[in-house]
Amino acid sequence: MHTTRRALLGAALATPALAQNFPERSLRYIVPFTPAGLTDIMARIMANRLGEVWQKPVVVENRAGGNAMIGADAVAKSAPDGHSLLAITLTHAVNATLFPQAPYNLLRDLSTISILGSLPLLVVVNAASPIRSLDELAAAARARTLNGGSSGNGSPPHLGLELFRGVARAGDNITHVPYRGGAPGVTDLVAGNLDFMVSNLPECISQVQAGRLRALATTGEARHRSLPDIATVGELGMPALSMTNWTGMQIPSATPPAIRQQIETATLSVLAEADTRRRILDAGFDVEGLDSARSEAFLRAEVIRWGRLVEEARIRPDA
Repeated sequence: MHTTRRALLGAALATPALAQNFPERSLRYIVPFTPAGLTDIMARIMANRLGEVWQKPVVVENRAGGNAMIGADAVAKSAPDGHSLLAITLTHAVNATLFPQAPYNLLRDLSTISILGSLPLLVVVNAASPIRSLDELAAAARARTLNGGSSGNGSPPHLGLELFRGVARAGDNITHVPYRGGAPGVTDLVAGNLDFMVSNLPECISQVQAGRLRALATTGEARHRSLPDIATVGELGMPALSMTNWTGMQIPSATPPAIRQQIETATLSVLAEADTRRRILDAGFDVEGLDSARSEAFLRAEVIRWGRLVEEARIRPDA
């Protein structure tokens, strides 16, 4: 018993010392996606500035694969000392239901520091399509079979498609066509091989601005600054189609509270800086900057919302 008490006392005394010296060495910021994507861009903006604040390198490490679970599992099983950070997105909230046998538990093994930023999706059709409004798309989906593309089963565009299926009361009239990534789907939509997509904004905005695609609505709560003339789904009477893709930062849940607080304080401080915010906005994101308590509540709500849709739509992982 005395040995146990001494061990607990030693751990209690060590924690403030660890926090006082944090960070002791370079940190790794694992992005479970390939380089140059939006999650990677956000992580690099944060890593560069946090490295300056902490005066220790924050090295972005891309570990793509396993539907973004390989990188997440690496951080979940890393030493809980604050030196391993994880970039998460809506995909991870969906994975909590889509992959019940995942090697880690998102809500148990990882703790959310902040939801950093978000961006809406766009409901788009080919510019030559006779469909010119969201209501017309819904009417067409009830009247005949439409092909809707996405960047893969369970991806944000697929979730948007399934939400639209329900809002439009289209039933089986919408055929989901999954691609390995958003770009191939957008290319097929431009070529006239698809009827519509609910596409990540960065993947289709250049085609909208070039006049090759027609944006019918944005799924954000407010109009996006890049396309101020495009109404939101809420404005168009379909608020149930509202959604955003987002990215956040997590650490192992066993990280001592004092270290967790240091990371949160530094992260929120960086997000409040005018230059950092400008960089994030230039990348296409809206700045969220939620603290850890609100971020955890947001993540749990997202897991519940998308878990329900995964089950109702019987979404399964890509083969």
